[in-house]
Amino acid sequence: MKVLIVCDVLGEENNGTTVAAMNLIRFLKSRGHDVRVLCADDNRRGEKGYYVVDNLHFGKLIDRYVAKVGVSLAKPVRDVIESALDGVDAVHVMLPFALGVAAAKYAKERGLPVTAGFHCQAENITSYIKVNKSKLINRLVYKVIYHKLYKHVDAIHYPTEFIKRTFEQNIGKTTCGYVISNGVNKRVYKRAVEKPTELKDRFIITTTGRYAREKSQDTLIKAVAKSKYKDKIAVILAGQGVKEKYYRKLAEKLGVFTEFKFFDRDEIVDVINYSDMYVHPAEMELEGIACLEAIACGKLVIVSDSKLSATKEFAVDDKCVFKNRDPKDLARVIDYFMSNKELIDEYGEKYLKSAHVYDQEACMEKMEEMIKEVCSRVQKKKG
Repeated sequence: MKVLIVCDVLGEENNGTTVAAMNLIRFLKSRGHDVRVLCADDNRRGEKGYYVVDNLHFGKLIDRYVAKVGVSLAKPVRDVIESALDGVDAVHVMLPFALGVAAAKYAKERGLPVTAGFHCQAENITSYIKVNKSKLINRLVYKVIYHKLYKHVDAIHYPTEFIKRTFEQNIGKTTCGYVISNGVNKRVYKRAVEKPTELKDRFIITTTGRYAREKSQDTLIKAVAKSKYKDKIAVILAGQGVKEKYYRKLAEKLGVFTEFKFFDRDEIVDVINYSDMYVHPAEMELEGIACLEAIACGKLVIVSDSKLSATKEFAVDDKCVFKNRDPKDLARVIDYFMSNKELIDEYGEKYLKSAHVYDQEACMEKMEEMIKEVCSRVQKKKG
């Protein structure tokens, strides 16, 4: 097949959407498909198979903020989109933003099969303008993206049952959805890695993800500050983002030993493996690949019970769950396991046994099959 992948956000693999897109692109290519990519990643300009548009600009202030968040948004340039569509058999849109919406529209005008991924919760958008607590506004966002994109595609890829249920409840409709995890790469697995010398005498708690309000890393810092084992703990915040300055000041103020660093895809696997515990404090999480990677490494994983997060469904039992944005309750869970260290490896094994469900190659095979099924269905309708 000739498949066009449309990416409003694509660049460095430091966010879940880019990682998911690149995993799909690499897999489809490995299966012999001719893959084209439509994006605004200027570093890809001139690269074979890439059709690059300019970035959207909103003024210096907003552009600076968007860059700080670590993403850029694509401008829907029609002639570039049309060129990318020429001769393709199927289109897969990653996000319900301007480029994806336009590409889906022009593809449908040509009678092409279109699938779309669901990689953005309403709260991911509304949290940046601090109205994420409004159910009315979040529901409105879901309805807008439904009418702009998802209403018009032939199938929707949901990474979790959680987000499929959330979306359909908010729009009041059943969709043609395929629930397929983005999966964990086979290079992420349990192995012996020695702790760095400066951390060898500390109990290491790691979390990974953008430093952002919805990821709630401050809850972890505050929890460790309340732990009776505070002076024995090292927190690793693996990532980067707009909240870094705030988190650094908070950790310093509370006297919590914290390392702030962005690790590449290979380094982070080592970090997870030499950690003693992985905590995923996010209030909003559509899937949580970082959490799944910790599970694949056989770590004791602690998650928030947030109603807006899919990761609570990964917990092997209630001992691994804490109340959302409640540092005192998270401190209770941390102290329980640090006081019963024999349970840490036991729980790590429980998590490891569940990891096979998220094998990335198997998940990508399901994505490929979804695209093929949609192509076949559209062809039959054409007669």
